[in-house]
Amino acid sequence: MWKPETLEGQVVLLSQTLDLAVEEENPISSRPGSRAPNHRPTGPLWPNTTSKGPNRPLPNVATKNQHAATIYPSTTALLVHPAIPRRRLNRGNGASMPPPPNLKDFGFHPGPRGEGMRDVPRRRLQEGERRPRRRRRRDRHRRSKVVDFPGGKLSFVGEMNFVPESQRERIKCYRVLHDDGRTIYSSRFKEVRKELALKMYSNMVTLQIMDTIFYEAQRQGRISFYLTSNGEEAINVASAAALSADDIVLPQYREPGVLLWRGFTLQEFANQLFGNKMDYGKGRQMPIHYGSNRLNYFTVSSPIATQLPQAVGAAYSLKMEKKDACAITYISDGGTSEGDFHAALNFAAVTEAPVVFFCRINGWAISTPTTEQFRSDGVVTRGQAYGIRSIRVDGNDTLAVYSAVHAAREIAITEGRPILIEAMTYRVGHHSTSDDSTKYRPADEIEHWRTSRDPISRYRKWVQGNGWWCDAEETELRNNVRQELLQAIQVAERIPKHGLTELFTDVYDQVPSNLREQQRSLLDSIQKHPSDYPTDVPV
Repeated sequence: MWKPETLEGQVVLLSQTLDLAVEEENPISSRPGSRAPNHRPTGPLWPNTTSKGPNRPLPNVATKNQHAATIYPSTTALLVHPAIPRRRLNRGNGASMPPPPNLKDFGFHPGPRGEGMRDVPRRRLQEGERRPRRRRRRDRHRRSKVVDFPGGKLSFVGEMNFVPESQRERIKCYRVLHDDGRTIYSSRFKEVRKELALKMYSNMVTLQIMDTIFYEAQRQGRISFYLTSNGEEAINVASAAALSADDIVLPQYREPGVLLWRGFTLQEFANQLFGNKMDYGKGRQMPIHYGSNRLNYFTVSSPIATQLPQAVGAAYSLKMEKKDACAITYISDGGTSEGDFHAALNFAAVTEAPVVFFCRINGWAISTPTTEQFRSDGVVTRGQAYGIRSIRVDGNDTLAVYSAVHAAREIAITEGRPILIEAMTYRVGHHSTSDDSTKYRPADEIEHWRTSRDPISRYRKWVQGNGWWCDAEETELRNNVRQELLQAIQVAERIPKHGLTELFTDVYDQVPSNLREQQRSLLDSIQKHPSDYPTDVPV
């Protein structure tokens, strides 16, 4: 009886005059601390190989060491097939095996200490010819040695190479729609049904009109401050449409469209901007600092990037509670220079929190251009640096943003990992009502992006191309939204303000003495200088 034993592949060079394959008795794989070479055998048994002989191997021959070997015609190398078993001769069954060839008849002699037929006669060198230097196998093992450092397993090289500061090519940008509204050939995106497509378009138009009217209200002195999202409507609405109501949103300050999509009414927007008694923040926050516990939308705060580490903590709590939800947080290119951005990415990667970082690259951080913000290939490469899966997407492409956020959410929840999305767009409006962007960028550049690269116009062409929208519906929608906004402003102006005493509540259960002293000081100041304080705020 014979038992099969698989051998690791090994090559032994032979004479050009004799096509015989032999394997040594002690293969590399059987030596302690050694590793067999990982090569692919060649010959007529494997596809995509060549041999000068007939397209078949000669019969297996049992060598002196009883190893299964194959003799290939017109070859000079032995391939001990990894999958061919070795036959072991046991007592009593020798008659059933073919006799091994006597290699002495061919000029070969046994090696020392019974190592088998290893001594191959060398070819006589020609004049001026040098024998090639054989690299020691021990050196090869030394080069491939791997050391398990605390940061991971590492292999070594003898050359000193610095990692380049950037890749040769910029990371490509995911896109679905051309500027004319046609879908790109062979583009892959999440299908959008008619009802969802029309709701997304309606919200984008509403956000655009809301920005226009509230901006004019600030210029009229009816509210103290406002900030628009012109040119970034697709980022707002499409990203919100890809989320669920249970997902937690931690915004920056240019994402009112996310809150609009979740059901925040135009009247609620107006109440916050006017700071009346219907404002959920009781008039303590500055305008555009929206928030809603009911809609899982954290209150906006002006300090840049502080919401990022908070989003990681919120996502980690969702993971601990095993909820089918994630957290998403928004940031602009200016916020990526804050320390909280780097701390949040590393925090999320280490804890594997289900959070989506949505970064808008809109060209300007107030007056600082993106070219002065970082030298790397945008922000998408920073995700890889922290071990976070990332994607670059066209932020003016509604379908691309929707598809990317939808896929990111699924990955974050099912695989339990953070995702970074870099959306390329342009801030068409001024930074805020306190800014005049024409002082630091050309007006024709703004006009180009407002007309030729408008995300609403591109998405409308796609919707109309599907036969889901017409000009009459467009006119009706815009008129209705405008009338609803004007009505909301009039109602918000008539609602009274909160009293000054609300400034000192909702922090401590019992108001401490230092706050009571500040309250008395404020009331005394109002009595001395009444003309310096608004008359519509109850004392």
